[in-house]
Amino acid sequence: MTRDVIVLTPAPPDRATLLAGLFAGGPDLRLDTAAESAVTQLCAPDGRPLVAVEASALVRVPAEVRRLLGVDAEGPVWWTEARASTAVPEAYALARSFAGRLATVLGGTVWPGGAVTTDVVPLRTDIAAVPVPDSGVPAVDVLTPRALVVMQDRPVVPLSTWLADALRHAADGDRALQLVTPPASRLTLPLRTALRGLPHRWVVRDERQGLYDGLSGVRLRWSGGIFGPDLDERGAATLVEPFREPVAGAVRQLVLQARTRHRPDAELLLGGALEAVFRRLTGAAPQGWGTAEPAGNPWSRRQLTELARARAPRPTLLTVVGAGALATVRVLRTREGVEEDVTVVVGDTTAAGAGDGAGGGHGGRGGAGAGSDAVGPGAVEGVARELHARHGLVSLLASYRSGRADLTVPARFEAPPVPVRLLVPEDSARGGAGVPASVRLGAGAGAARLYRLGDGSDAVAAWRALERLTGEGAAGGGAVTGPGRSQG
Repeated sequence: MTRDVIVLTPAPPDRATLLAGLFAGGPDLRLDTAAESAVTQLCAPDGRPLVAVEASALVRVPAEVRRLLGVDAEGPVWWTEARASTAVPEAYALARSFAGRLATVLGGTVWPGGAVTTDVVPLRTDIAAVPVPDSGVPAVDVLTPRALVVMQDRPVVPLSTWLADALRHAADGDRALQLVTPPASRLTLPLRTALRGLPHRWVVRDERQGLYDGLSGVRLRWSGGIFGPDLDERGAATLVEPFREPVAGAVRQLVLQARTRHRPDAELLLGGALEAVFRRLTGAAPQGWGTAEPAGNPWSRRQLTELARARAPRPTLLTVVGAGALATVRVLRTREGVEEDVTVVVGDTTAAGAGDGAGGGHGGRGGAGAGSDAVGPGAVEGVARELHARHGLVSLLASYRSGRADLTVPARFEAPPVPVRLLVPEDSARGGAGVPASVRLGAGAGAARLYRLGDGSDAVAAWRALERLTGEGAAGGGAVTGPGRSQG
């Protein structure tokens, strides 16, 4: 597995310090750059990459270090990440020595902890027998005509800039990004969202169970240059047993998906709807944002807007973090205006165990329940009213689901979300027998209809109500995008 080393320092590494660290392998190794000079590589004499070091990033949101690495940072830190090649045994020792040298010169800490060295690591492997990777993407371990395969062995795997870069290359080359991890690894919500939908896939490599999909539990095999279902003699997929194990300490989570639309004028400031959601559901504004994880920039609607404006008409994808909440945002310029697609997930730790099965685990009764007022249906309606009145709300779907309190995603079964509120423009609303109760928001052409689908305690009734409103099947939560887990 590819091994990562992260150095957290109070000051940015200058070029001389980086060079001193990179020459942990001695003077015979050479330096190269990749990813438009954003990555510095320590290479063998013949050019085979051994260690890739990404440009340092300032993380000014200390809680991000705790969320992603499980260690504390007392203030802003510079995050320097190195990735060791899996093809050369000495590569990981080189990465550790590089990290140790940076920490010795600048102060700070190295993750993961353990024996940090500053020794020179001699290269003893017969390099001539090691193939030169031809992906051109430092994060990629295996490249085929059909897939980019990235291996990670971190306890929590984020949507790092490495993986965001690999996703872009996969899309440009019409390939799948397939992430391989041990069974104990967990994904962050932004990465899980980025990997949703085939052919992208989270591949779990278990020494006892073999290969299986971390989002669906389907047994996998490598064939034709890509991971796919390992079908039995009847052509059916099989589910591995570890995936059936319940998530320990599950709590209820509120998943709020909203779309807002704004006029594209010079005074427009994005992020208002998202800030309103955070304030209402967590009691505070977001703490940080970024285009990847760690989302180390302090919350600033103006800076967020400036970035989206500079990237237009290309869409801008963002991660936003706060106390007990995470969000992903997609900003897109359309003919109707500037749209923000927002997915916010808030953990309700006061309802621990309540979601032992949002949806009863298998679509039955007795799921998330109403839980605390902070994220209850009443709070959701308050959010909907504010967004519609002040922030150009076009549509909204609120659901409850069961998951870990830290909002990470394990390779375990999690029941589909249970919808509780749906808002649509009034000209798209439906009436008639069996349609759930609703309230009208606003007036005139901008009016909307907010439907009450339940309190999350009856998954079957909620999905049937949503099906009547949208005409979409309820099986597997198909109407819910973003946090859904289904993947075959």
